Amino acid sequence: MAIINSLDEMHEFGSSVAKKLNAGDLLLLSGPLGSGKTAFTQGVGKAVGFENITSPTFVISKIYKGNPNLVHVDAYRLQGSADAFFDDLDLESYLPTSITVVEWGEGFVERIAPKFLEFKFSHGNDENQRLVEVIDHGTGIQI
Repeated sequence: MAIINSLDEMHEFGSSVAKKLNAGDLLLLSGPLGSGKTAFTQGVGKAVGFENITSPTFVISKIYKGNPNLVHVDAYRLQGSADAFFDDLDLESYLPTSITVVEWGEGFVERIAPKFLEFKFSHGNDENQRLVEVIDHGTGIQI
């Protein structure tokens, strides 16, 4: 369990995780609104060469082209929708060349890849503290 005490620390945590990732890796981020999912993704993005990562809540997904690509998905608006909407994103075609981060992707990511890292975010003891539990679903990546 990681204990994060500030926005800067969340960015640093995301950056440290990114240094262990390669193209083809898939991250599932879950947790309540405001628990740090996008801030974590901003840290991941910065470590692989992308600035200005924003939440794709309204566009659902955004692809940052590089080596590797970063695919950032926010499936919040897809909750309770038909699975076809998620399938239309065609994430499988980007997986081999991308680090893929899916916020609110419970029930979705399991269909596109057998192995992924899950990050469960929660609020801590004060308004700035966040707790992050990491669960490896077959990747072997040590966080």
